[in-house]
Formats: sequence, structure tokens, C-alpha cells
Amino acid sequence: QVVGGKVKKPGKRGRKPAKIDLKAKLERSRQSARECRARKKLRYQYLEELVSSRERAICALREELEMYKQWCMAMDQGKIPSEIKALLTGEEQGKAQQNSSKLAKAVKTEPNSSSP
Repeated sequence: QVVGGKVKKPGKRGRKPAKIDLKAKLERSRQSARECRARKKLRYQYLEELVSSRERAICALREELEMYKQWCMAMDQGKIPSEIKALLTGEEQGKAQQNSSKLAKAVKTEPNSSSP
């Protein structure tokens, strides 16, 4: 039978199964399964590490939240926690340092009018 310039043989359609070495096919299948298990193991290790790091972050945030709650309760009682005092004095010192550095920059950028 000739169709489109090609000779077709009567029989089954599609590819004919190639004579594949059964042992080689089984070995490829085993190797593929080993690689799949290794990828799965790595994926689970990554996910477990991610979960543990997130759990540590959650614990740290809970501790921080508890600290802020205690600060608020102390301030409601009219007491200022030492940590807040330190933060406030640190900000004041930071502002003073910023102002002095701005002043120093301004002095450096102005031309000297006292020079001869």
C-alpha cells in the first residue's frame, strides 16, 4: 500500500517495541527510584530545617512580646522600665551626635571668610 509516496506495511499502528535488555531496564528503574528517594530525603531535610528555624523565630518573637507586655504593665503602674530609659537616653545621645556631625559638616562646607 502506497500513501503519500511512502510504502506502508499492513499491521499494527505506532512504534514497534524495540528489543530492550530487560536487565538494563530494571537497573535504570532502580537507579531512578534511588535518585527519587534521595531527592525526597533532601526535600524533607530542607523543610524540617525551615520549620525549626521558623519555630525558633516564633519563640523569640513571643519572648519579645512578653517583654513589651511587661513594660506596658509597668508603665501603667507609673514605673518606667530601665530598658526604656536606656533607649530614650540612647536616642537623646544619638540626636546630639547627629546634630554635632551636621554642625561639623556645615562648618566644613562653608568657605573660610577669615582667610587673607
